[in-house]
Amino acid sequence: MSSQSSTASYPILFVSFNQDNSGFAISTKDGFKIFDSSTGRLCYERAVGAFIIVEMLYSSSLLAIVGAGEQPSLSPRRICLFNTTTGSSLRELNFLTSVLAVRLNKKRLVVVLQEKTYVYDVNTLAILDTIDTVPNMKGLCAFSPSLDACFLALPASTSKGSVLVYNVMELQSHCEIDAHRSLLAAIVLSSNGMYIATASEQGTIIRVFLVSEATKSYSFRRGTYPSTIYSLSFGPSVQFQDILVATSSSGSVHVFSLGFALNQSRSRRSNSFLGSILPESVNDVLDPGHHDVLHNAFPAGVKSCAVVRKVDRVNDTSSAEFLTYRASISIITHNGFFQEYTLASKRTPLTAVRASWSLEREFNLLTTIADR
Repeated sequence: MSSQSSTASYPILFVSFNQDNSGFAISTKDGFKIFDSSTGRLCYERAVGAFIIVEMLYSSSLLAIVGAGEQPSLSPRRICLFNTTTGSSLRELNFLTSVLAVRLNKKRLVVVLQEKTYVYDVNTLAILDTIDTVPNMKGLCAFSPSLDACFLALPASTSKGSVLVYNVMELQSHCEIDAHRSLLAAIVLSSNGMYIATASEQGTIIRVFLVSEATKSYSFRRGTYPSTIYSLSFGPSVQFQDILVATSSSGSVHVFSLGFALNQSRSRRSNSFLGSILPESVNDVLDPGHHDVLHNAFPAGVKSCAVVRKVDRVNDTSSAEFLTYRASISIITHNGFFQEYTLASKRTPLTAVRASWSLEREFNLLTTIADR
């Protein structure tokens, strides 16, 4: 999960979590830093100038970095594959236009430009395919690092929120999904490639699709008024994705429970007259029971990135209530702060919700030093 700032007013230019959310990178005008997500420890830093992309390969020493262009050696048209152990460049790839996004796993390197996307073999750097795309000024993309279902998602239209899903291992288009009437603002693939979540520029509805069949599974209402969705992230489950987290320009963090939404919608359709009439997608949108919100998590308008690091299912048999899940959610704001919350979401058999948020730790990323 990565987030690139659209303005220079933030001290943090770029944020990216690695493929399993065990580590993350930030960049500033001075250089970049690598942190351990679970401890907050600063693992590596390099102060050589501004970078607009810093992508990790799990917790290995390999980084894909792109400069901000403030000096000739850090061109935004060049990707440097960098080894943090030796502090040296391994290989460089040069392009005619600026690199807008980079994604990688143990087999593939994906490079997103404004109108083309390139797929490379990550070991040999041989180019495997070139995908012609619609103009993608923001470098919007999503990637599932799983080698079994390794998908890449890109915008497919300049007039509506359509998504092209491409199989990076088989090097062929998988499907195209019409997700929204307005243009896309955020997309994310689950780590196992099972689901894709999308949000439009309106930001009021978040939809989740089953990738294998290109069918809609869920529709969630984030809110009534338009808001910019800054980030989307699925939970880390290998078998299934329990929750989806979103951050928005309102300063709120939204968590949607996929499994609970499915059970609730089935129950509602079978037990209510309204449920027998309305289609499932409308039903899901109307019901906020699977939606937990942390208001004012950070100042409104400050760009942010959140991921679900861990989800535990815990059943409480000692009372009429049961604990649906306990989730660890990490948030990075582009004004320089890291926050980690624990969300405990309790629901009664009648589907009433009691959610509690606990701030576990918070610190300033810009002042953290290596011996923290």
